[in-house]
Amino acid sequence: MISSTFNDDYFMKKAFEEAQAALEEGEVPVGAIIVAENKIIGRGHNQTEILHDVTAHAEIIAISAASNYLGSKYLKDCRLYVTLEPCAMCAAAINAAQLESLVFAADDPKKGYRLYKPSLIHPKLKVISGIRQDECRMILQEFFEEKRNKNDN
Repeated sequence: MISSTFNDDYFMKKAFEEAQAALEEGEVPVGAIIVAENKIIGRGHNQTEILHDVTAHAEIIAISAASNYLGSKYLKDCRLYVTLEPCAMCAAAINAAQLESLVFAADDPKKGYRLYKPSLIHPKLKVISGIRQDECRMILQEFFEEKRNKNDN
């Protein structure tokens, strides 16, 4: 149960802070957190460039951190907050981790799991989208616009 203080907006703001950390590191600004009993037990932001690892997505890093925290590969009573719709790889990891719910901000019409294979997510997983969507979409748009401008020069 989410209290009025610790609601979806509050936790998505924390995920957005992770996205800002990714931006500061020159990574695609996506952030994720995992919450159990209104406590953040896992954090992550994209680190594919820094780690030279295509699997170092925010969701994967947050799932690993939460699993380590709980000492379990299953996160059955946990919620994942992520600033961008997960890709197919991350959706499969979310499914394998058996999370209770997925809350994401911005849709990913180019690489989001719903475009490729919506069934990657277990039918019992609660999915909520659109929380803090505008600011999460904006940070991504500005990042890619800046990258394009650098490549044009």
